[in-house]
Formats: sequence, structure tokens, C-alpha cells
Amino acid sequence: MIILELFKKNRVCTHDRISPATDLAYCPDCGELVENQWFLTRCACCGVKLKSTIKNGEIVPESHFCRNCGAKEFTVHKVEKINFIDINFAVLQKNVVKPDVDEMIQSWVDVKTSNYTQELLPQFL
Repeated sequence: MIILELFKKNRVCTHDRISPATDLAYCPDCGELVENQWFLTRCACCGVKLKSTIKNGEIVPESHFCRNCGAKEFTVHKVEKINFIDINFAVLQKNVVKPDVDEMIQSWVDVKTSNYTQELLPQFL
């Protein structure tokens, strides 16, 4: 049994089936709510857009220096909506959105069979 545990793959969902065109969507593989976030990297000196990648969970430019001015410093900007012009320079990061409430209980009342007036019920944790 111990040998089989060594060969098990760590199954972490990468949310590949979520379209980059949507802002929020539920992953069909794992069922979690995922938010698509776009980021651009720019040179800190001249402001030119740099092609970027994600390495070790951090957004960094592909080249180690700016091809326009030669600077090594860069800034990362979050983009709300992506343009087709920026798509070659942008990086897509898929983040899981955690709900504020861990448990939620709902109750429903059939209006036809009871004289109950509908109102919000208090939530007890």
C-alpha cells in the first residue's frame, strides 16, 4: 500500500476547461468558482509592454531586460478587460474564489398550502 501512495499523482485542478473570455465561472471538473484575472508587465523606466509569464506563482517578464531602454525593473498591472492588442503581452491567472460563508441553510415554504407570509429568515452559524 505504501508503494502505491508514492506513485499517486497530486490531482490539483488547473481549470483548463474555463474559457478565458469569462470573468467568473464554475469549473466543470472540480466545481469551484474561478475568477480569470489578466496582468500586464511594463518596463519601470520607459513604460513599454513586456511579454510575461508565470514562474513559481509570480508574474515576471520573459526577457530579463527591456529591449527598448535596457532596464531590468518592471511593474505588474492588473487589467480589468483585455484588449486584442494586449493579448500577446498579457498573462491569465485563474484564482479560486472562496465564499464568505462556509455553510448556508435555506428553507422554502409552499405558499399555496400555508398562510405564512414570506420574509427572510435569520441565519444561525
